[in-house]
Amino acid sequence: MKFGKMGVFYFTDMLDNKGAAELVSRVEEMGYSTLWYPEAAGYEAFGLGSYLLSQSKTLQVGSGIANIYARDPSSSALGLNTLNKLYDGRFVLGLGVSHAPLVSDLRGHEYKKPVSTMRAYLDAMDQTWEGLGSAPEVKQIVLAALGPKMTQLADERTQGSFPYNITPEQATISKKNSPNGGAVICEQKICLCEDIVQARKAARAALAPYLPLPNYYNNWFRLGFNEDDLKDGGSDRLMDAMVYSGDSATIKAKLQKYFDKGADQVVVQPINPDASGAMDYAALEALAP
Repeated sequence: MKFGKMGVFYFTDMLDNKGAAELVSRVEEMGYSTLWYPEAAGYEAFGLGSYLLSQSKTLQVGSGIANIYARDPSSSALGLNTLNKLYDGRFVLGLGVSHAPLVSDLRGHEYKKPVSTMRAYLDAMDQTWEGLGSAPEVKQIVLAALGPKMTQLADERTQGSFPYNITPEQATISKKNSPNGGAVICEQKICLCEDIVQARKAARAALAPYLPLPNYYNNWFRLGFNEDDLKDGGSDRLMDAMVYSGDSATIKAKLQKYFDKGADQVVVQPINPDASGAMDYAALEALAP
């Protein structure tokens, strides 16, 4: 599967059917190649994916990221087949191990070792396809991957990796751990706002859910941050790295660093300057490919 240069990520949980349809339509019209959506606290990943695909014509739609603890491997294998058969091969299944609190506390499952659990999950998907004789020609899967071992697994077994809450240096690291040429798809939050105080306020609101999660802060430490950057809602330097702010030219120049370091696709997640969570379509328009 060829991933276009620019994608969009948005928390679709807050949208109703009309809002979701508008999102798809406008992202497609602006020329972005892929719309990524999470599996968080609202919609189920495959059901929502089907609706988003039904509202578009050429747009790739990807789960970013579907939780492997939410369904068994056979369901994922057949779900992937279903959406790509019905919608011209435009669906990308992003899979991830999620986070211990969301798996153990919310779902009541045992949170197991991430890499070995994901490997076993992919093995079971393959077993389903082989047993039913329904293996797709191309398994359009990517993995949420931050550390080297998960990135290597993504490179070995899927179309590539989808690192989230990162800096451009992650693209270099992920490429190094993808010797087979797996795609590196990098998410980056942006805030079209030239008031740095306001932008950082919006950034702290957006990053608050992620600061306590070990998967993210351990990776930030690998990228050069430290425990001081987690204090008091996050340091200015962490906020400025996680959420690019300024005018469109400034943000575009910062996003280019991802491509310079090897990213195959950059996925922008607009953060509204008013910290409301509402989609900032002006930002998408300003950065449209």
